[in-house]
Formats: sequence, structure tokens, C-alpha cells
Amino acid sequence: MRVLISADMEGATGTTWPEDVEPGAPAWQRMRRLLTGDVNACIAGLFAGGAEEVLVNEAHETQRNVLLEELDPRAKLLIGRHKPLGMMQGVQDADAVVLLGYHTGAGANGVLAHTYLGAGLTGFRIDGTDADEGRMNALTAAEHGVPVILVTGDDLTCAAAAAWAPEARTAAVKECVSRYAAVCLPPAVSAALIRDRAELAVRDHRLLGRPEPVTGPHRFEIDFHATHQAEAVAAVPTVELLGPCTVGYTAPGATRAARTFKVCTVVARAATEQQYG
Repeated sequence: MRVLISADMEGATGTTWPEDVEPGAPAWQRMRRLLTGDVNACIAGLFAGGAEEVLVNEAHETQRNVLLEELDPRAKLLIGRHKPLGMMQGVQDADAVVLLGYHTGAGANGVLAHTYLGAGLTGFRIDGTDADEGRMNALTAAEHGVPVILVTGDDLTCAAAAAWAPEARTAAVKECVSRYAAVCLPPAVSAALIRDRAELAVRDHRLLGRPEPVTGPHRFEIDFHATHQAEAVAAVPTVELLGPCTVGYTAPGATRAARTFKVCTVVARAATEQQYG
């Protein structure tokens, strides 16, 4: 059994502030160790449950956050940017997926809530339903016939996961107070929780088995902070301007839809002005 861990950082133990997750910031250096602790706890639980291979895919910002020298030696680490499937690289060879350190989406309550862009993207919908990175990545996994078996993050992320990964176990490592404040579990406590849930998740998967791939088109709609961002993104092929700050497109499958979404955010970031957004 091969398990992919897609490791984001905003939902890791202890992270509550932008500098906690901004590469190069002093606080980030400290939080890298806490993120690595979450990852190692998950790896331990997965192997205890019967996993045979674990690949950790770095999924945050520069995708160079987990400390390789402190990684559980039973796992492998996919590190670096510009991967064909981005946050979900490796899903094509996996039997199950863990979304670790995830967070709620732009416009929602939650610690460090956002969708790809820290600011500028204010709303995101998939097939008419409010969405976040977790829902989008779960759809990509489903297209490959791979179930999401565990989600970790704050309490609101874990609650949201019930809608897009209803069979998954969850591990809430902090309780949201505001976008930049949370009641956090100490690392030793969150590690024990993640390890326990990861072990149970693998055992659940062995009972439930692997689902059939879920294919079909998806409609994505994105709201931006300013009109010029939406106008710039509307230049992306297949993307249309739906309103002053809203664009939308329909893709034949989840993977294609996610790739187009990434292009949209890259264009929107490039169009953003420093003072006016």
C-alpha cells in the first residue's frame, strides 16, 4: 500500500501568523520543525496501520519546508516546485492520500484561510459550491481513483473536510479563534493525535478498498479583489469574465481544472499592484 502525504503548512501545529509560513522569515525556521513533526507523526501512524511506502510531497509556497535531515527514514520526500500535478504530484502512483497541514479557503473563517493567494482571491466555487484547496485536491485524487483517508489542520478545516472527503479521518491540531489566532495543541499532543488517526485511516482504507475513478467536467468560478486581476485572468484560454471581479471556466476533468486554476492565480499575482492590489 502506497500513501501520498500532500504537506501544506498553514494547518500545521502552531502556525497562526503569516510569518510562520513565509519562507525566509525567522518564525518560519522554527515552524519548519513543527511541520516536520506533524509529517513524521503521520508517517509513523501510516506504517503502523500497514502502509508499505510513503511519499511526502512538499505542497507549501517554495515547497522546501520539511526538514529532510529530520524526516522519518522510512519515507521519501518530493521537494521543490514546478511539478506537473503541483500539490498532488505522486497521486498517480498512490493508493491513498493524506492532506496534512491544510486550511480553509478564501472568504471563509479559519486560521490563515486563503486559496493559493494569500490575498487578492476572495472567493472560489467548484460546481456552484464554495471550495478550497482541499476540495480541489480531493477531486484530483478522485479522478485517479485514490481516496483521501486523512485530513489535518484546524478544527474548521476538519469540519469542512466532511463535505469533500466524508470517509476520511481528521486530526484537528488547533482551534480557530480568528484568522491569525488559535488555541494550539503542544507538538507532543498533536503528534500523538496525528499518529493515531493515521493508523486508523490506513486500517479503514484496507476495509473499504479503493474506489472507482470519478471522471467528468467541473465548473470553476473565482472572485478577485480587483477588476484588473479578473480582466488579466480572462486572457487565459477557456476562462471568461463573468463579472467585474469574477471569472469562470469549465474543464473536462478535475486535473485539468486544477491546472487551469493554478495558471489563473499566477496571472492574477503578476497583475497585482503593490499599493492597490
